[in-house]
Amino acid sequence: MTLISDAEMADARTMWGNGLVAISKAFDSSGIDAATVVANQVLDDCYAYELGPVLFKPTMASGDQTFRPTRDGGLSYFVGNNQDYPQDHGFGLRGWQKVESQTAAVFTEGDIGLWMGNVRFYDQSGGITVVDKTWGYKRDRDGTLRIVLHHSSLPFEPSPVD
Repeated sequence: MTLISDAEMADARTMWGNGLVAISKAFDSSGIDAATVVANQVLDDCYAYELGPVLFKPTMASGDQTFRPTRDGGLSYFVGNNQDYPQDHGFGLRGWQKVESQTAAVFTEGDIGLWMGNVRFYDQSGGITVVDKTWGYKRDRDGTLRIVLHHSSLPFEPSPVD
């Protein structure tokens, strides 16, 4: 068993971010069908749905569909257009241009690696969205790092005190 390194997790985050940008660019240039092809490839390259359920809690999901342990649920979150997930509008279709992450903490043991920090999403109008993320990684049968845990939430903003 090869231990997971911080550098490998950084590479996996970069690959995920580049994939999200590729989904956005495919949508902007060629529409939903092209974006769906790219999103399917990102799911295959980054996530471990072939190993079992992925513990995926997207940022903007709620109710009975808050959690997305299936590949169909993950795909719908990124590109929408799925009548089984009517609240999804396609997080990957928002014109993302760049994704950066800042590490808060890392934990590794054996073939499991956990990362927690902030991820900044830059859109085409210059806006920045900051999201708190936790990713858990496990090696697949070929030794490739895959996401088995993806938790995402908006940072807490306390109410002003009177």
